[in-house]
Amino acid sequence: MTSVVDPNTSDHETNLTLATLFSTSLEVETVHGNPRPSTNAGGRVVRTAVSEEDGVFLTWEDLWVTVSNGKNGSRSILGGVTGYARPGELLAIMGPSGCGKSTLLDALAGRLGSNTRQSGDILINGHKQALAFGTSAYVTQDDILMTTLTVGEAVYYSAQLQLPDFMSMSEKKERADMIIREMGLQDSVNTRIGGWGTKGISGGQKRRVSICIEILTRPKLLFLDEPTSGLDSAASYYVMSRIASLDRMDGIGRTIIASIHQPSSEVFQLFHNLCLLSSGRTVYFGPASQANEFFASNGFPCPSFQNPSDHFLKTINKDFEKDIEQGLGGGIPTEEAIDSLTKSYKASAICQEVQRQVAEICKQDRGALENKRSHAGFVTQCLVLTRRSLVNMYRDLGYYWLRLAIYVALSLGLATVFYDVGFTYGSIQARGALLAFVASFLTFMTIGGFPSFVEDMKVFERERLNGHYGTSAFVIGNTFSAVPYLLLISLIPGSIAYFLPGLQKGAEHFLYFASVLFACMMLVESLMMIVASVVPNFLMGIITGAGIQGLMILGGGFFRLPNDLPKPVWRYPLYYIAFHKYAYQGLFKNEFEGLTFLNNQSEGPKTISGDQILRDNWQVEMDTSKWVDLAVLLGMVVLYRVLFLGFIKTKEKVKPIVRAFLSVSPKKNIQVMVNPSATPLN
Repeated sequence: MTSVVDPNTSDHETNLTLATLFSTSLEVETVHGNPRPSTNAGGRVVRTAVSEEDGVFLTWEDLWVTVSNGKNGSRSILGGVTGYARPGELLAIMGPSGCGKSTLLDALAGRLGSNTRQSGDILINGHKQALAFGTSAYVTQDDILMTTLTVGEAVYYSAQLQLPDFMSMSEKKERADMIIREMGLQDSVNTRIGGWGTKGISGGQKRRVSICIEILTRPKLLFLDEPTSGLDSAASYYVMSRIASLDRMDGIGRTIIASIHQPSSEVFQLFHNLCLLSSGRTVYFGPASQANEFFASNGFPCPSFQNPSDHFLKTINKDFEKDIEQGLGGGIPTEEAIDSLTKSYKASAICQEVQRQVAEICKQDRGALENKRSHAGFVTQCLVLTRRSLVNMYRDLGYYWLRLAIYVALSLGLATVFYDVGFTYGSIQARGALLAFVASFLTFMTIGGFPSFVEDMKVFERERLNGHYGTSAFVIGNTFSAVPYLLLISLIPGSIAYFLPGLQKGAEHFLYFASVLFACMMLVESLMMIVASVVPNFLMGIITGAGIQGLMILGGGFFRLPNDLPKPVWRYPLYYIAFHKYAYQGLFKNEFEGLTFLNNQSEGPKTISGDQILRDNWQVEMDTSKWVDLAVLLGMVVLYRVLFLGFIKTKEKVKPIVRAFLSVSPKKNIQVMVNPSATPLN
């Protein structure tokens, strides 16, 4: 059954027709495979048959969101808003900047920050429950993607991570290819996404890649935050038309909710329902086609040949009071216009109909959503994340290749400054300085990878929040993918810095030297990953990581010998916590044990043994082997990675607890929704 509203008909006839559809929609809902209004590319409203049997009905009633305002108490962001979203429809949330669009979207998706308080009822198919992985998806305003991957690789890797193991690789590839075609990206499948300094796909294509990744599991509920942000009008329409077509894709009546700032008239025609907010209050909620009539009936008609959405936003935007007073409403101040529209909406039949439909949807027991869908297995996730990270590190010149070049340059500097130090008494200090520089400053340069770590963490946080994979799989994949590159950096620059100065000969000694260098760089990377998880800001992260390493170097036992370190803090506990202590002592033992040096002092023997130098000159603890020091370093690598995992998991666990605590209100019924990854993976 198909019913068409021709755009050539009069506005009055169109409004009557759509009002009839709106008022009778609840009765139509009870029929499986019922018709739903949708809009084709020509702007014509067409009723197409989609199934609601397995769809998601989302309702919210008297929803309040407040945020702490310091000593001044709290500030309301959303004030008692009510509405609904149904399968097979696109709901647009509109309003001026700061009106609460993104806050409403985050509240419905369970993504509010831990500093907000939430009250009111948010129901899914009439039930209070969390959104599980696979049943919902959230496309953020910023396209956080791995810039080194091609479009096809980004979607295919994501398919391998999200889709269950009982699907074969060919089936996953077929699903990814199908989604790419449906979003019109088949011509860009082999083009890299690109980022700063690297030419890639356009902004609209990046937005569609983000959507592709999130709809691989065919979610029934899709949230989009500002999907047209930063796009021109043509790209905005193309992206939104693709989004609008998702409500009927895969034979699923998909529920789509999008916050959008200022759509063009063509984009506006794609909306089924419109939620118009101003200062956190509902100005209008109902069919998008009836918004014009609502504003006109309240004394704010849309001028001819003007975009309706522009007219709505100008009318309710109080940021530019003088311009509005002169241009709209016959000189009525914007605040008065907003109050008039808000009161008029609350008293209107449209508002009553919204409340009636919310009540009716809540009464109908459609069953709770499935708790969660199957992911790829843990081993599969680890392998895919390792492979994806290897590709990313290989293609990103700044991740390891630039660092390798800098390490080679520094090693050449060390080799020339300390070239052929010999075995004189003066070479004792030279060898110690060389080894200390390697353990301190050469490994310190690993901090240069922090920008790449931050980008990795951004991608992880987006994918983790959407439940694509577990935290443990990410840490394991990130760790193993870094190993071959760190080994390369340890062997090539390490051989230059080791052999040209003439350090102790023997393959065992060099391999130990390279192993300590590898362990130290792995430790610094682990430390910076911990910092990136706690301090995601680039500048603050660099300062924090450098400061921590600086303190460790000071307390490591070289620049101030162990027995001379002040006992409070520096000797106990920093000397034993700093990994530099074990790096210094291991390298010194590896270098001086078994060697003999000329003694040019006037007193004493003509030669001095390496063991004596270790005890007297460097105050090395001789009761343990150098292999124990290396084992401690490798153990600290594992410990730092476990700490990294612990910090991430703690953040995941603490945020919902804090949010639940802040959401408690004695005056209102509370409904706190956990984020879509409410069932974290191991």
